[in-house]
Amino acid sequence: MHALRAARSEFSRAFLDLSVRQAPAASRSVVCRGASPFSSTVPFVAAPAPRLFHTSPYVASHGGAAQFRKTDYNDPSIPFKFTPENAEHAAAIVQKFPPQYKKGATIPLLHLAQRQNNGFCSISVMNYVAEYLEMPPMRVYEVATFYTMFNKEPIGKYFLQLCTTSPCVVCGADKVLDAIKSHLKIDVGETTPDGLFTLVEVECAAACTNAPVLAVNEDYYEDLTPEKTVKILDELRAGRIPPRGPQNGRKSAEPLGGQRVLKEIPYGPGHKCTL
Repeated sequence: MHALRAARSEFSRAFLDLSVRQAPAASRSVVCRGASPFSSTVPFVAAPAPRLFHTSPYVASHGGAAQFRKTDYNDPSIPFKFTPENAEHAAAIVQKFPPQYKKGATIPLLHLAQRQNNGFCSISVMNYVAEYLEMPPMRVYEVATFYTMFNKEPIGKYFLQLCTTSPCVVCGADKVLDAIKSHLKIDVGETTPDGLFTLVEVECAAACTNAPVLAVNEDYYEDLTPEKTVKILDELRAGRIPPRGPQNGRKSAEPLGGQRVLKEIPYGPGHKCTL
């Protein structure tokens, strides 16, 4: 019995010594030294000091600042209201949601309002949508500042969004980007002095088969080369809208040489393949 008690005592001292060594230095003084490893009481070690969720600096997404700054072009006092036509669209959108969940229309209404406001999701636009949906303005701010498709700064008449994800880069998007920057004499994130063009890089445009891809406002120009891109820019500057879609002559996403499969009507039930 005495030998067992001695062994327990020795084990207890070793356990407490290990606990003290593993505890943070600032917490070692609060280890309960009277606790036994064989009792229901576990030695208490103070938790380390709480840390912030992150210590890296805030990085704002394209077109948005970490804090709202009132300017002459982005002032809550600047009026905004849906046009009669857009008001009808907005009402139709809201009707798709149950009355108690009409805040679900926040994104489509912000998109509609931004289109009316020349592609600029201003503070007045956000406040108007919040009032329209009877929501706290902060909830609308949270949505508008989360999604990069909402532009928190004014953009040009033609919003150039060049995909620079891997498939497009492999097909020459970097050369297309250099051609745009050189021809318009602007860098990514800038607008031409005449207010016609704003250039940004975007992630996958979901048209990898037709890479490289440039979205001009809501229209896709695909299968681009630097030369064809410059021609498109010149047409836009002249006030003409060039043909959208593939720029190499193919139809949609078909192979360059034309359709290669399903050239005939597929056989149906009760028929056999003749190939």
